[in-house]
Amino acid sequence: MKRILKPLVSLLAVIYFLVDAVFLPVARRISDWIAAHWVFERLRNWIKSLRPYPTLMLFAVPVIVLEPVKPVALYLLGTGRIVWGAVVFTGGELLKLVLVERLFSLTRDKLLSIKAFAFGYGKYLEAKQWVTSLEAWQTMRRWSFAARATIRRAIRQWRATHKPRRLARDSA
Repeated sequence: MKRILKPLVSLLAVIYFLVDAVFLPVARRISDWIAAHWVFERLRNWIKSLRPYPTLMLFAVPVIVLEPVKPVALYLLGTGRIVWGAVVFTGGELLKLVLVERLFSLTRDKLLSIKAFAFGYGKYLEAKQWVTSLEAWQTMRRWSFAARATIRRAIRQWRATHKPRRLARDSA
């Protein structure tokens, strides 16, 4: 039984990391946008004033609250509600990653002062490094960059050929 479960759990862990890796660039942009707004200054100051263990508790809240969104999304997909399943999954995953990314960027030093968290974060970085070193990952990354460059080039060409025309002013 262990022979079957160990590869299955490893595969599920890799898929989990890959899903997060796909959504992380978008989440970082949203997180940076939030950080740039002064409206959140008081909340930011309160979070920074917390000690390490309350910070860890706060850090765990988005994961605990939003992680069950994935099974809900799978249920929706399984019952034929494909659009709603995709929306719930994408929205929940982005919200979770934005909150976790923002909290981690604010409280990184405090969280890493907790030995168990530092150990787990080190293991996470090792797993991430292993996945990103895979040839399949490198190939997908090259394809992604090529697709992005092609889309940007097409948009620039379209904008160049479809410039808005100014209306001539009537001289009265």
